Amino acid sequence: MRNVFNSTGYEVYDTYIVRGENCYLYDEQGNKIIDFEAGVWSTVLGHSHPHINGVIYEQLQNIMHLGYRYKSRIVEEAAEKILGITSLPNGKCIFLSSGSEAVELVVQMAKRIMAKPLLLTMSGSYLSALGSASKKADNEWFSFDLSLCKGCTFVETCNPGCEILKKIPFDNIGGFVFEPGNTSGMAKLPPKGLIKNIVKRIKGQEGIIIANEVTTGIGRTGRWFGFEHYDIVPDMVAIGKGIGNGYPVSVAVLSSNIAKRVYGTGFVYAQSHQNDALGSAVALEVIKVLQQEQLINKSALLGEQFKRKLIEISNVSHLIQEVRGVGMMLVAEFNDTLGTEHLSGIHRNLFQSGFLVGSSWRANLLRFYPALTIREIDINDMLTCLTSLLVKEETRLSSNDER
Repeated sequence: MRNVFNSTGYEVYDTYIVRGENCYLYDEQGNKIIDFEAGVWSTVLGHSHPHINGVIYEQLQNIMHLGYRYKSRIVEEAAEKILGITSLPNGKCIFLSSGSEAVELVVQMAKRIMAKPLLLTMSGSYLSALGSASKKADNEWFSFDLSLCKGCTFVETCNPGCEILKKIPFDNIGGFVFEPGNTSGMAKLPPKGLIKNIVKRIKGQEGIIIANEVTTGIGRTGRWFGFEHYDIVPDMVAIGKGIGNGYPVSVAVLSSNIAKRVYGTGFVYAQSHQNDALGSAVALEVIKVLQQEQLINKSALLGEQFKRKLIEISNVSHLIQEVRGVGMMLVAEFNDTLGTEHLSGIHRNLFQSGFLVGSSWRANLLRFYPALTIREIDINDMLTCLTSLLVKEETRLSSNDER
């Protein structure tokens, strides 16, 4: 990879992957690695799913890329399907290339029609790699610090008259960009009561609710979308990652009311890969497979088992500080006793044992975001390996203490 520029911030292991099948990756020597990251949290149906590959091949025989002046039946069908699962009938969809682009587009649209200047989001929200949603400048955004709610005994019911809520400048807020649980891959789920109070307040003053579902959508949390856990229906939704199962397609979704208002401003946005037939065909097939195989419900149940087993490990190992998440979006956060160097050693040893899991050294955690098709036996094998590595670390720490 001497001619490839790596700007991700992640260490690249000296392993060349040549093939993927469901949750399995194979290197040049034929070694199998079980992928608990689903690529970059994208392959919800696993790598090289035969139905997705088949649709790609079929669509390639017809047309993959369209211009601005044509209609496409497959794009229309995909849009109708997505509006159905987002509960935004008669709305509009724009098919794009990346999740960041979808987020930034809905943000720019919202800013055109908001009656007030600021957008609210939670501190730690990732949102986008580009544009206003990436920078979150103070003159455009207000970030609510979730840590202020830590220790509150009423956090789930949440009193609308809470002094902390009063610190949010609602008089200047025209919209809320809600990231339901990802916050940069740390699986922190905001309290339901808090979110419902914020949404009620903003909707009461005709503000706009935007859900960033790039990571949490398409079954990742055991529901179609993360916002469903909060009993709310947003006005705009940004979808990415899983909707393409590894193919680069994303969707910006607008309610019918929002679409009319945006049209009324004369808003124009055009880029080369907008409403392409191939990406739309892939998105449509992903939804069909998830429905036909009932994978979202299956993953919710298996995700609960996965989480319960992680908690059982944490109850034995004093190195794990917290297990959190929902569905197939789980993390194990470690305490400072372990340290970054040794946590990265555990990550590397897991990889060398055939298990690729996610990580954040800044947050001192390991992350588990596998495909919804992951098998229970593969989860158990990884957890057995992780338990063994934690025992070795605890033995090492005990030896150091004795010295």
